[in-house]
Amino acid sequence: MSEIKSEKVSWIDFREASTKEIDELQKRFNLHPLVVEEFSTPTLRPKAAEYGNCLYLAIHIPLYDNENKTTYPGELDIVICGQTLITAHDVEIYQLGEFFEKLKKSKKQRDIYMNQSPGALLRFILEMLLESCFPRLDHISKKLDFVEKEIFANHEKEMVFEISLVKRDILNFRRTMKPQRTVFESLVRENKYIEKDLRPYFQDLIGTNIRIWNMLESAKETIESLEATNNSLLSNQLDMTMKVLTIFSAILLPLTVYSNIMSMSINIPFHTSPLAFWFHVSIMLGLAAFTFIIFKLKKWL
Repeated sequence: MSEIKSEKVSWIDFREASTKEIDELQKRFNLHPLVVEEFSTPTLRPKAAEYGNCLYLAIHIPLYDNENKTTYPGELDIVICGQTLITAHDVEIYQLGEFFEKLKKSKKQRDIYMNQSPGALLRFILEMLLESCFPRLDHISKKLDFVEKEIFANHEKEMVFEISLVKRDILNFRRTMKPQRTVFESLVRENKYIEKDLRPYFQDLIGTNIRIWNMLESAKETIESLEATNNSLLSNQLDMTMKVLTIFSAILLPLTVYSNIMSMSINIPFHTSPLAFWFHVSIMLGLAAFTFIIFKLKKWL
């Protein structure tokens, strides 16, 4: 557990809090038992609620798993109690960690971000976390450009798995971001923990959240269109392959019938001629050419 103090605000941040640390927080700030329970158990959905003498928020931050190449939600619990802001998380949220360390090391930064109230500090934290989503969205956009380029470079088969990865990434990103808007909207409403003059800033956070959602919607539509195009090209390739195989089978069919008829005959025509083999080969080639011409006249080729 780490703590930063300024003249007006204190910020406590801890990761994977132990039972002892939670008990200390409860005694120090007289936290409601439900808040203590929220610290101890994962929250599946974002929420905002007032418990006794504090405001509790649970939000999910989109984090990226490099090993599995997908986005996953990292839960962040936030409590405003008096002049103290408390953040708790079970997974490392690197954006939050960098911001915390920046304030811890620089008094100048503390004077900028911690000179008003916990509500103002909360606004800066949420703004920073939302802004950190845009580089991830840019990365997804680059992936979409790569997939599009590869699809039209005749690499359709290789792109099937890549498209699935991008779709999963976008889906998990959307699943993380969609419920957050209700939390931001609750902060705009009148409450004793967020000053009235801060509400326009939280309203702006709603706008940022909408921008992120619109970019995710655009990415979703793009990857679905690319997937449909890729499937169409793969299907066309399969159709062409089946068409070629069918044509070969149709051309070889008369030859097979002719050779079977000859094999059933006791006396093969011209069997006494030294040119009998070439004679029958010529007939078979003529049948193949005749079949090919029929296919061309019917415009099946």
